[in-house]
Amino acid sequence: MGYDWKTCPTDIKTFIEHLNKGIKEILTDNYVGFYIHGSLAMGGFHPKSSDIDVLVITNKPIENKDRTNLALLLLKHSNSPYPIEISFLNTAQLQHWQHPCPFDFHYSECWRERFEKDLMNGNFPLTNGETDTDTDLAAHLTITYHRGICIEGKAIKDVFPAIPKSDYLSSILADYRECLENISEDPIYCSLNLIRVFRYLKKGVISSKIEAGQWGLKTFPQELRNTIGKVVDCYQNGNDANTFTIAELVLLKHYVSDNVQKIIKQE
Repeated sequence: MGYDWKTCPTDIKTFIEHLNKGIKEILTDNYVGFYIHGSLAMGGFHPKSSDIDVLVITNKPIENKDRTNLALLLLKHSNSPYPIEISFLNTAQLQHWQHPCPFDFHYSECWRERFEKDLMNGNFPLTNGETDTDTDLAAHLTITYHRGICIEGKAIKDVFPAIPKSDYLSSILADYRECLENISEDPIYCSLNLIRVFRYLKKGVISSKIEAGQWGLKTFPQELRNTIGKVVDCYQNGNDANTFTIAELVLLKHYVSDNVQKIIKQE
C-alpha cells in the first residue's frame, strides 16, 4: 500500500519534522520554507522503496559553512531509514526563472560517496558539479506548485512561480526518453513514467505514478492492460512474483511513444 502525507505513518512525519528542524537550525534567518513533492505529496509513497523528495527555499544564497553543515546533516539523516532527494534554491533563482534552473545545494544518495570524500579531504565549498543547474527542477517545481505540500514556511503560491509549460515539457521529456531506452531494465518505474508523460500531453493532468497506472488500466487498449496491471501491482503492493517479457514491454513502449509523437507534432 502507498501513502501520501495525510495517510503516512507517524514515523515518516517524525522523520520529516526532525529533518526540517535540523535544516532550520543551520539556515536560521535565511530559511523561507520546506516543501515536499513527489510520491509523499501526491500518493504512492512506499516506506521500503520510495525517496522523500524535498525543496528548501532560502532568502539568499547559502554560505559555504552552511553547505558543509547541511551535507553532514543529510549524510546522517538520509537512508536512516528513508533516502532523501533535496534541492536548495534561493528566492532570486525563483523570481528570475531560467531553464535549466540554477540551485545552491543538492543532495541525494547518488552523491553520498562524493560528499563523504569531499568532507574527508576538506574540499570546500561542496558542489555537485561545474554548472549547478538541473533540468529536473522545472518538473519538481511544477509538481510542487500544483500538488506539493508546505511543511513549514511561506505558502507555496507565495514562493513558487508557475513554470512555463515549455520548460516543464523539456524536463519531463528528458526523463521520458531515458525510460524509452531503459524499460526492459526497469519496467516498473519506466512504464509508469511513460504513461504519466503521455497522460500529461493528452489530458494536461499532472499525475503520480500510481495515478498514471490506474488511468492506463482504464483507457489503454485491452491487449496492454494485463501488462499495466502487473506494473501497478508491483508498484502498489510490492508483488515481486510478476514477470515481464520483452515483447509486452516493447508493445507498451511503442503504443505510448507513437501517441506521444502524434501529440507533439500537433502542438
